[in-house]
Amino acid sequence: MPLLAVAVFAGASTIHYQTPMLAAFAAEFHADPASAGWVATLTFGGFLAGTIFLVPLGDRFDKRRVILSLLAVLIPSLLAMAAAPTLATLAAAGLVVGATACFAQVIIPLAAELAAPERRGRVMGTIFACLFLGILFGRMAGGLTAATLGWRWTYVGAAVLLSALAVALALWLPSTPARTRLGYAALIGSLVRFLRDNATLRRASAIQFLLGISYGGFWATVAPMMLLFHGFGPARTGLMGIPGAAGILIAQPAGRWLDRRGAYGVVSVGVCLVLAAFVVFGFAQWWIAAAIAGAVLLDCGIRATLVANQTLITSVAPDARSRFNTVFGAHVWGGNAMGAFLASTALAHSGWIAVCVIAVSASCLALFLQWRSRHFS
Repeated sequence: MPLLAVAVFAGASTIHYQTPMLAAFAAEFHADPASAGWVATLTFGGFLAGTIFLVPLGDRFDKRRVILSLLAVLIPSLLAMAAAPTLATLAAAGLVVGATACFAQVIIPLAAELAAPERRGRVMGTIFACLFLGILFGRMAGGLTAATLGWRWTYVGAAVLLSALAVALALWLPSTPARTRLGYAALIGSLVRFLRDNATLRRASAIQFLLGISYGGFWATVAPMMLLFHGFGPARTGLMGIPGAAGILIAQPAGRWLDRRGAYGVVSVGVCLVLAAFVVFGFAQWWIAAAIAGAVLLDCGIRATLVANQTLITSVAPDARSRFNTVFGAHVWGGNAMGAFLASTALAHSGWIAVCVIAVSASCLALFLQWRSRHFS
């Protein structure tokens, strides 16, 4: 389990190194910010594609084999980013990096499979705490390394870290049997069938999609909001990531509560925290403290619901954990993307309060869906 936790940490870091380095890309390749933004777009797009089209292979083949195969492509792709002669090459390599960094999404169902049922919530809480730490580390390490050694060394360091990890995984990662004999087309097609036929997966995914609208909307608009109302530049706004990482402290307690009391209470409290966050955010245009407090509430709520819903969906179908994780993960990322689009549009046309109204509406709908499930949890 410690090895799996480290692997999830490293995988989550991989696709977030670029976040603080986009300006450095633009400066080196003499490109405008919009062009440099394609590196992030293709990296995150590749991750979504990998989640949908590669993670289900964890049910068809030995998960150990899938993880090591993805790492075998990911490591040279990181070196290709480090050596990229043009911005287009950098973005293309980023697409491959994003697609293969989904190996962490194969590890999550593997951890659930190896954990004892009575400890699964705590194990998933630990795994998710490491995933959240990996995201935070990636953003911080990317910026620090780029500022001191140059952005290319960030990817060299990432490749070295994952090479050491690959050796450890090859030595100690246990093999798991294939859970299905479906061909690839039928394997991908089963994702739709699972979503249609399994009420637990459908409900958990829908709730996380709605909360993703709130989460993605906030982080897509917090920088222009803080600049508009408080004159904060990128560096000071970046410090919002510190209170916004409060959910790391919630992941393990949420997992323990889940083991003792079940998922319903954890998810319900998490949704209420997200809802409360945007009530507080309504005052952020006047008080910076409201933005900080709201960021803490938002991250705690999102992380608690993620731990609970992820544990729930990996428990209901032992033979399809990777595919259930694919459906769930696609909803999480889809919600974040939808929230970013809706909130950015709302901020441009109607102001910050409109962003909060959208998020409150989405959170209320998530709370209604959770309330309806109370007899089944």
